[in-house]
Amino acid sequence: MKKIILFTMALVLNQTLISPAAEGTWTRKADMPTARIWFSTSVVSGKIYAIGGGPSATAPYLSTVEVYDPMADTWIPKTAMPTARDGHTSSVVNGKIYVIGGEPTAQASLSTVEEYDPETDTWKRKTDMPIQRTFSCACTVGDKIYVLGGVTAGIPGAKFEPVSVDMYDPTTDAWTTVSEVPTPRAGAGVCAVDGKIYFIGGVRGGLHNSPTSIVEEYDTSTNTWVRKADMPTARMFLSTNTVGGRIYAIGGSIWNGPIISTVEEYDPTTDTWTKRLDMLTTRHMHSASAVSGKIYVIGGTREWYPGQGISTVEEYDLTPPPPDFNGDGIVDISDLLVLIESWGQDNPFVDIAPPFGDSVIDIMDLEVLMNHWLQEVEDPDLAAHWKLDEVEGNIAYDSADDNYGTLSGNPIWQPDAGYVAGALQLDGIDDYISTNNLLNPKFTEFSVFAWIIGGSPGQVVISQKNSFGGSGATWLGIDISNGSLITELTSPTTGLLESECVITDGQWHHIGFVWDRSYRTLYVDGILAANDTVALTELKSSTGGMYIGVGKDLATASFFSGLIDDVRVYNVALSAEEVAALAQ
Repeated sequence: MKKIILFTMALVLNQTLISPAAEGTWTRKADMPTARIWFSTSVVSGKIYAIGGGPSATAPYLSTVEVYDPMADTWIPKTAMPTARDGHTSSVVNGKIYVIGGEPTAQASLSTVEEYDPETDTWKRKTDMPIQRTFSCACTVGDKIYVLGGVTAGIPGAKFEPVSVDMYDPTTDAWTTVSEVPTPRAGAGVCAVDGKIYFIGGVRGGLHNSPTSIVEEYDTSTNTWVRKADMPTARMFLSTNTVGGRIYAIGGSIWNGPIISTVEEYDPTTDTWTKRLDMLTTRHMHSASAVSGKIYVIGGTREWYPGQGISTVEEYDLTPPPPDFNGDGIVDISDLLVLIESWGQDNPFVDIAPPFGDSVIDIMDLEVLMNHWLQEVEDPDLAAHWKLDEVEGNIAYDSADDNYGTLSGNPIWQPDAGYVAGALQLDGIDDYISTNNLLNPKFTEFSVFAWIIGGSPGQVVISQKNSFGGSGATWLGIDISNGSLITELTSPTTGLLESECVITDGQWHHIGFVWDRSYRTLYVDGILAANDTVALTELKSSTGGMYIGVGKDLATASFFSGLIDDVRVYNVALSAEEVAALAQ
C-alpha cells in the first residue's frame, strides 16, 4: 500500500509540475542586426547565414549577409550578395550556399543563381535556373538541389505557379527538369526526410487567394508523388524545418488575414500532425534554420502588406528537459517510480526518448533517466536562481547562471530555517544583496518570485537599481499603508500595481510578479492577487543591477527585516499553472 501511495503521489506531482517533453521551449535570442522580410537562411558548420530580403515589401531590396553563431548568440556581417533581392530561396551542398531566384524589384522575378563560400567569404555567379521564380522552395537531397513552387512574378504576383521541379547539380553547374508538382503553389514550405521531399501549405492561383493545407510527398528515387495528410492549419509564408526526422511548420498567414505563431509537427513515418508550443512572436515572411536540434526563427513581419520587417530571433529547443518528473530539483528514486508506473503506456509526461517521444514508455526512456541519475536540474527558462542555502561567506550563488550576489551589512545565513532548505536573515537596518543587471523590463517578458517571512510596511523584497538612461523600480515590495504586496514596475502612463494580500503577518508567503509584455500580474501563494485590466504598451526602461532586501536607492525605510528564500527570475512569462506549482 505504501508503494502504491508513493506511485500515486509521484504521478500527481508529475502531471502538475511539468509539460509534455515534446512541447519544447522558446527563448528570445540576440536580434538580427538588419530587420527584414522574405530573406533566406542556410546553415554551414553550425552557423546560420541570413541573406538578402527587404526592410518591407516596398522598400529597396537588400544584398545584406549576416551570420549568426547560436553558441555565442552573436551576429557578424559578411560580404554582400552580388544581386540584391527578396523572395528568393537557398540551399546548401558541400558547405556552399546556393541562392536561387527571387525578385530585384516588385513583379520582376529572377532566374539568377549565386554561390556563396563561407570559408572564403566570396560569391560566384552560376548557371541560371531554367525559369524565373519568386517565393519558391529549395531543399537538398544527396548532393542535388530541388527547386519547386513559386510564382513567375513577385508581389502582387502573376496567377501562374510553375509546375516543374527543377534539379540543380552543383558539380556540373547544370539544371534538369525532373518532375511536375501535382498542386503548384507559392509561399509554401519544403523539407526533405529520408530522400523524400515534403511540399507543405502555400497559396494557389495568385498571392491574393486563401492558402492551402495540402501536403505532397515527392520520392526523388522513384520520381513519384503521393498526397499526404493535410497540415491542420492552412497557411502561406510559413517556415519549415526538420529535426529528428520530423517536420516543424512555424508561423505564416492567410491573405490579408491573421498572422499566426502556430507550430505543428509532422511525422512522416505515421503521416500524422501534432500541435506544438506556439512561437513567442506572431509572424510570417520569416525564415528559420535548425542547428544541433534547435530551430532558430528569424525576422519576418507581424503586419500585412507592405509588412515592416522585424529583427526578432527566437530559439525553439526541442530537447526534452531532464526527467525531474516531480519537480524537486533532482533526478532520483521518485522519478524512477513515476517512469515504472507508466511502463508500456503512452504517457507524454514521461515519454523522454527518443528526444521527441515515441508514444511508449520503455527501456529507452529508462536509459535517458539513468543518464541523469542524481543530477540536479535547473529550469532552462531561469535567468537567475539564488537558493540562499549557503552557510557562510558574503556571496549568494546563482545556480542558474553566474550572476552571483554580494552581501552587504551583516545578514545571517540560516541553513535550516528556510521554506526550501536554508534562507537569509536580514535585519531591516543595513542588510541586503547586490547583483549585476539581469534584464531591461522595457524590452522583454519576465517573471520574478521569492519566499519571505516577516517584513514591515514600506520595505522592499526585490528592486532594480537606478541607472544611467533609466530609473530603477521596486519589483516586489510591501505597501506602506497596509502591508500588502505591490510592484512599482510601471509603464510611462500607468502607476503602481497593488494587491489586497497582506504579506506581513509572520507567515511564509510565496510572492511573485509576471510581465507578458501586455499585462502585469501579482501572485501571493500561487494565487492571482492583482493584475492589469487594460493592456500596457511597455514598462519603463532600466539597465541597473538588482537589489534583494532593499529599495532601488537604499532608502533607510526600505530595508527588509525577516527571512528571504529561493529568489527566482525567469526570462519568460510563467502561466498561472506554473506559478501555482512553484508555490507548492
